[in-house]
Amino acid sequence: MCGISGFFHARQDFTQKEPFYRTILDSMNQALKRRGPDDRGTFLCPHFGLAHVRLSIVDLVTGHQPILKTRHGRTWGIVYNGELYNTGELRQELKNLGHDFTTSSDTEVILTAYMEFGPEFVKKLNGIFAIAIMDPVHDRLLLYRDRAGVKPLFYTDADGTVVFASEIKGLLCFPGVKPEADRDSLNQIFGIGPARTGGRGVFRGFCEVLPGHFLVCSGDGIRQERYWKLESRPHTDSYEKTIEKTAFLIEDAVRRQMVSDVPVCTFLSGGVDSSLVSSICARELKKKNRQLATFSFDFAGNRENFKSSAFQPSQDRPFVEQMVSFLDSDHHYLECDTLTQAELLKDSVLAHDLPAMADVDSSMLYFCSRVSPLCKVALTGECADEIFGGYPWFHKEECFNAHTFPWTMDLKARQVLLDDGFLKELNMEEYVEKTYEASLAQTPVLDGEPATEARRREISWLNLCWFMQTLLNRMDRTSMYSGLEARVPFADHRIIEYLWNVPWEMKAKDGTVKNLLRQAGRGMLPDTILFRKKSPYPKTYDRAYEALLAKRVRRIAQDSSSPVMRFLDKEKIKTFLSSPSDYRKPWYGQLMAAPQMMAYVIQTDFWLREYKVEIIM
Repeated sequence: MCGISGFFHARQDFTQKEPFYRTILDSMNQALKRRGPDDRGTFLCPHFGLAHVRLSIVDLVTGHQPILKTRHGRTWGIVYNGELYNTGELRQELKNLGHDFTTSSDTEVILTAYMEFGPEFVKKLNGIFAIAIMDPVHDRLLLYRDRAGVKPLFYTDADGTVVFASEIKGLLCFPGVKPEADRDSLNQIFGIGPARTGGRGVFRGFCEVLPGHFLVCSGDGIRQERYWKLESRPHTDSYEKTIEKTAFLIEDAVRRQMVSDVPVCTFLSGGVDSSLVSSICARELKKKNRQLATFSFDFAGNRENFKSSAFQPSQDRPFVEQMVSFLDSDHHYLECDTLTQAELLKDSVLAHDLPAMADVDSSMLYFCSRVSPLCKVALTGECADEIFGGYPWFHKEECFNAHTFPWTMDLKARQVLLDDGFLKELNMEEYVEKTYEASLAQTPVLDGEPATEARRREISWLNLCWFMQTLLNRMDRTSMYSGLEARVPFADHRIIEYLWNVPWEMKAKDGTVKNLLRQAGRGMLPDTILFRKKSPYPKTYDRAYEALLAKRVRRIAQDSSSPVMRFLDKEKIKTFLSSPSDYRKPWYGQLMAAPQMMAYVIQTDFWLREYKVEIIM
C-alpha cells in the first residue's frame, strides 16, 4: 500500500517554476509519509506533478514510483495505491499483445493496460486501488477508484489546477487550498458523521472519487465516468448451488489477497467472518509449511467490566481461544487501556483529517500500531455483515418502517448537546432526509419484487454506500497510519455482485442471520464458531474511561477558546454529564453510545482547532 498525490493543469507549465512545484510535491509526500514509510518519489513535467510514498509489499526491489513508460516519443506516468489480485493473468495478456515489462510490479501492468486498452482498461482489474495516470497523448489526467471504495482518493479544483491525494491532508499542501467548512460540512459532521456523503470530502470544495468511477481531467474540465455498477436481476441458482458459488468466491478472494512478498497475518475476533478468512489463510500457509499469525483485540479490564446486551451478547476471548487451537496459529492477544484509547482520539483525527468513529477508531489505531512492527499485511473479516445481512437493521421491523438511515434512526441523540440556535440554522432534519432520499433513489430496483424484499434491497444499498464506506475508511486510515496494509476479501466485487441478488430467504435461511455464509463455511470452522451470534467490534465498559472523557469535555466547555463551543450548549453539556449514561442506545451503528458521544465532541474540537477550520455559514 502507498499514498499518492499530485496536480494537473492543461494550460500551465509547472517547469517554469520547477523548484516551487517540486517543493509542493515533496510536502505532499511528507504529509502522506505514514502511508508509505519505505520509499518516496516525485515527477514533474509541464502539465503534471506526481508524488508517491511507498509501503513495500510486492516487488520489493523494482517497485519504485512514479513509474514512467515511453512509446513513440511520448511518456506516460502513473502513481498507484493498492493491490492488484489478477496481476499474473493481465500481465500475460499484455505480453501476448507484444508488451515488455522492466519490473515485476502490478503498477507497471496497470499503466501498460491503460496504454493498450484506454480508459476502460479498469474493468479488467480485480483489486483495491486508487490510481492517477498521466496521459501525454490526450494531455489529460485520469483518476480511478476501486469498485468497493476500499482505497481513498480525494481531489479539489485550485483555480483551474486539479489537485489530488490519498488523504485530505495532501490537498492542503497545495497553495490556496484552505480548510473551510460551510453548512453542508457541519451537517455532515453533526448530522450524519462519522459517515460521509459519497463523493464529498466534508471541507468546502473537497471531493472524493466515487467507488466504481473514474475522472477524466483535461483542458475541457473534469468529467466523471462510471465503470461499474450493481444490477438487480432474478436469482436463478438453487440454494445448494448458491452455497457452492459463495464458498468458491470467498475462498478465491482470500487466496488471491494473500499475494505478498512479505508475511501476511489475520485479525481474528472469534466471529464467523474473521474466523473463516483466518481458516482459509491457515490452510493455504500450511501447504507451504508456514504458520499463520493471528491477532485479537480487547480492552483492559473487560473481563471484569463487560455487560452483555442485545448489541454485544458475548465477549470474544473464549471464541478466539477456540479458534487459535483449531488453526494452530501464532496468536497475539492485544489489549488497549483506558488512557491509551483516550489519548489516541486526537491521532485518529489526524489519520482521517476529520472527526471519526471516536474510540472505536482510536483503539483500532492502537491495535494496528502494535501489529505493524510484526507484520505488514493483514487480512480482515470486514464487510461481511453489509453483504450477507448481518446487522439488526436488515430484519428488525422498526428499521423497515423508518424513513431514514437505519443505523441512526433517532436524531435527538445527536442533537442533545447542540445549541438551539445552531440547530435551527443547521436544519439537520431536512438535510438528513434529503440525503437519505437521494441515496435511496439510486437503489438498483428489480421490477415485480415483493415489497419486503424490495425494502431489504434498499437497506442493503444504504449499507454498501454508507455504513460499509465508513468502516472501510476506518480500516484504511487506522492501518495505513502505522504503515500496515489491511485487506478486505469480502469486499471483492465478485462477491458483492453475486450476493446482491441472492434473496433474503437464502441469506438467512431458517431464520438464521447470515446462514448462507455459515453454510458456505461448513468444514472450515467448528460449529460453535460457525453459528456464534454476531458480536461487533469490542468496546470498553470501564467507567474510568467514561469519567476521563467527561473531565475533558468539561474542560472544553469551560475554555472560551474551544472552537466547538460555537455549536454546543453549556447547560445541555452539564445535564448530559450529570445523567446516567446508557450503553445500550447507540447514536451511530451498534457501538457509539453516550461515552462515544463525548469522545466525538473531543475529536470535533481538536479537528476545528488543529486544522484551523474556517467556518463559512
